[in-house]
Amino acid sequence: MTTLLHISDTHFGTEQAPVVEALAALATQLSPDLLVLSGDITQRARTAQFAAARRFIDRLALPFVSIPGNHDLTVLNPLARLLAPYTGYRRAFGDVMEPVHESAGLLVQCVKTTRWWRHVEGEVSTAQIERVAARLRSARPEQLRVVVVHQPLHVEGEAEAKHLLRGRDAALARWAEAGADVVLGGHIHLPYAAELTPPGAHGARIVVAQAGTALSTRLRRGVPNSVNVIRHEAPDTAHCAIERWDFSVERGAFQRIAVRTFDLQRH
Repeated sequence: MTTLLHISDTHFGTEQAPVVEALAALATQLSPDLLVLSGDITQRARTAQFAAARRFIDRLALPFVSIPGNHDLTVLNPLARLLAPYTGYRRAFGDVMEPVHESAGLLVQCVKTTRWWRHVEGEVSTAQIERVAARLRSARPEQLRVVVVHQPLHVEGEAEAKHLLRGRDAALARWAEAGADVVLGGHIHLPYAAELTPPGAHGARIVVAQAGTALSTRLRRGVPNSVNVIRHEAPDTAHCAIERWDFSVERGAFQRIAVRTFDLQRH
């Protein structure tokens, strides 16, 4: 069994201590093979916020991959944003901006979708799309194939359409055709999972799973703090399960509230 813990939009600087402790307890309980952070790790890209985030990740003592979100770029200093927008992120999480994790049952490819000249919106370039597709095509049949972005490739409801990743249509088609199973994202603080058959993908399907805000007070639409757990048992099963875990104030803990199972395509 391969297990991923997907967290997003921690927004350190607005984190809640009880939720931090509950997420640490959940990570201990699950002991996942990989922790995935899909951006907006900090609220204002301040040194102290990155330091707090790194202390938390080190405390979990798990293998992890991460990408920056739009909140992780320098905001308050225009010159620094132009010349060195990722200084704080690099100091805390290293210089590799699009890490790859590979194991016997897992291939995870991260994609940096933030741009220094965009305040909120993100984009994915043709070069990024093709690089990810090439890596996906090299995956072994038993590997769960995951792509990680920050801004969403799919939203539920017109109100969120303004947050969609630029270049998403081409990315969805190429990655689905290349064999991606799941795309993980965040940014909008609304958790859901959907299976898509993108136009141009020749019938190939792909699952898009969004995580809510893991730790922050910046909740939306009454949705509590939320994370995803992805499970895949290879080579025995041809499906994966995506579980939504929400923080319960009453229990002081994350609890599983929904599970969706998706069939995987293998060519």
